[in-house]
Amino acid sequence: MRKKILFMFLCLLSQWIMAQKDAPKWVEKSKRAVFSIVTYDSKDKLLNTGNGFFIAENGVALSDYSLFKGATRAVVINYEGKEFPVKAIMGANDLYDVIKFQVEVGKKSVSALTLASVAPAKDAEVVLLPYSTKKDRSCTMGKVEEVSNLSGPHKYYKLRMSLKDKMVSCPVVNSDGEVFGLVQKNASNDTTRCYAISASYANALSISAIDFNNSVLGSIDIKKILPENEDQALVVLYMASAQMDPEHYLSLLNDFVKQYPNSTEGYIRRAGCFVYNYTDAQHLAQAEEDLAKALKITDKKDDVLFNTSRLIYAIALRGKEVTYKDWTFEKALEEIHKAQAINPLPIYTQHEGDIYFASKDYAKAFECFDKVNHSNIASAATFYSAAKTKEMMNGDLGEVIALLDSAVAKYAIPYPKEAAPYISERALIKAQKELYKEALQDYDTYYQIMGGNVSAMFYYLREQSSYKSKNFKRALEDIEKAVQLEPTNKDYQAEFGAVNLRVARYDEAIKNLKDALAIDPKFAACYRLIGFCQMQQGKKEQACENFSKAKELGDEAVIPMIEKNCK
Repeated sequence: MRKKILFMFLCLLSQWIMAQKDAPKWVEKSKRAVFSIVTYDSKDKLLNTGNGFFIAENGVALSDYSLFKGATRAVVINYEGKEFPVKAIMGANDLYDVIKFQVEVGKKSVSALTLASVAPAKDAEVVLLPYSTKKDRSCTMGKVEEVSNLSGPHKYYKLRMSLKDKMVSCPVVNSDGEVFGLVQKNASNDTTRCYAISASYANALSISAIDFNNSVLGSIDIKKILPENEDQALVVLYMASAQMDPEHYLSLLNDFVKQYPNSTEGYIRRAGCFVYNYTDAQHLAQAEEDLAKALKITDKKDDVLFNTSRLIYAIALRGKEVTYKDWTFEKALEEIHKAQAINPLPIYTQHEGDIYFASKDYAKAFECFDKVNHSNIASAATFYSAAKTKEMMNGDLGEVIALLDSAVAKYAIPYPKEAAPYISERALIKAQKELYKEALQDYDTYYQIMGGNVSAMFYYLREQSSYKSKNFKRALEDIEKAVQLEPTNKDYQAEFGAVNLRVARYDEAIKNLKDALAIDPKFAACYRLIGFCQMQQGKKEQACENFSKAKELGDEAVIPMIEKNCK
C-alpha cells in the first residue's frame, strides 16, 4: 500500500516538475492577473468563492456570473493576498455564465492579461493560469480540441485538459500569453476535457437602458455601471428615479456626473434629488452648486434657469417647514423671468402661473394660464389650472364650467381614464351652481370611465345631486353603497338616515341615525332627526327627550322644535 501511495506521489511530482520545466517564462508574471473572488449575501454571509482575472490595468475583470447571483458585495484577492472591492457590474450573461465587472483598485494599475486578437486553431497548445499566491511557473497545459462559433467573431472551445474544481473561471491563454477564454467545467464525467467561453465575448458585455433592471442583473445587488451612450444613461436615470431609494439614486447620479461631466442633465437631476429628498442646508447648498455648474457649462441658459426656478419653487412651497437662503416665490419668479427674457416658451409661462397661484396672486396666475391656453401647448391640465384659478378668484361658476368644458374637450369620446378627474371636477362645480341634473350626467360618465371602481365619497357626492334633484330612490341607492364601503363613517350613516326620513321610512331612518351615534355619541344633529322621526310616529315624549339631548350638545336648529312640541 505504501509503495502504491509513493508511486502516485512521484507521478504527481514528476508532472509538476514537467509543468515547471515546460511552462513559458511569461507564466509567472501573467499569473498575477488571476485572482480569487469572494461574494457575500445581504446578511454579509459568505455566498460563493471562485476565480477571475483582470483584462485591463484599471481593474476591469471577468469571471462566472453564478458566483455573483444573489450577492450584495464582492471582493477579489490578488496574488499578493491583498483584497480589493468589486465596484460595479459592467455586464452579465446567465446563459454562458459570464460576467464583466470593475474592481476598485485606486490609482494603482494592476497586472492584466492581453486579449487575443485571433482565436487559437484546433490542436493549438494552450495554457491554463491558476490562481496562486506563490511565485512560480506552475500551470496546466492542454490543447484545443474543437472550436465552435458563438456569435459574431466570438468562439466556444473544447479543450483537452484536466480541470480541477478550483480551476473553474481561470483564464486560458495562447502560446504568446494572450487570453482567449474563460475556462468552464465539463458537465459530463469526462475529467480529461473542459470548455472555455471566448474572453472577447465576455469583454463585449455591456449594459443598456433595457438591460439595467432585467432579471439577470437584478439578481445582483451590486451597483451597475451606466451605459456608455449618454441617451441610454439618461433613460436609466429616469427609470431609477422611480425605483431606487434616494441614497442609491444619488450614488447613480454621482456616477453619471463623473461619467458625463459636460452634461447639464446630470447636475440638474442631482440638484433635484437634493431638493426633493433632503431638507438640511448642506444638501440644498450642493443643489445650488449643481445648478450654478449646469448654468456655466450649458448653451441653453433658459432651460437651466427654468429648472432652477422649479427647484426654488419646490422649496418655497414647503413654507416654514424648509427654508434656504432667499429661495422664495419671489426668487423663483426672478429666475423664470430671466428664462423668459432669453426664450419666452409657453411652458415657462405655465410655471410662472403656478408660482403666482401659490403666492395667491390669482389675477396674475389666471393671466398666465390664459396665455398658455392660447398657445400650442394648451391641454386639459392647463385649462384645469385656469378653471381652479377662476374659482379661487370667486369668479362666475359658469366661466369655471366653460374652462372645464375645454379641458374635457381635449379628449375624444369614449373618454379615457385621463379625462376622469376633469369630469369629476366639473360635476362638483355644476352641483355648486345647482345644475344637479347636469352634475348627475357627469357623475354617471365618470362612473363609466372608471368601470364602476369608485369610492364611497363618489357615491355620497352623487347622492347629494340626486337628492337635490328630488330623485330620492337613486339617492337612497347611492348613500347605501357609500355606507357599505365605509360603514364607520358617521356622516354617511347620518345622511342615510336623513334620506330615509325624507321618504318617510322612519324606522329605517332611526336605525341609520343610531348607527351614526354609535360611532359618535355627541353627534347632536342625529338626536334632532331621531326626535323628528319619533314625532311623526306619535312618540312625543321620546322625541322631546332626543330634542333636549340635541340642544344639550349645542344644536340650535332644534330649539324651534322644542318650543313648538315640548312645552
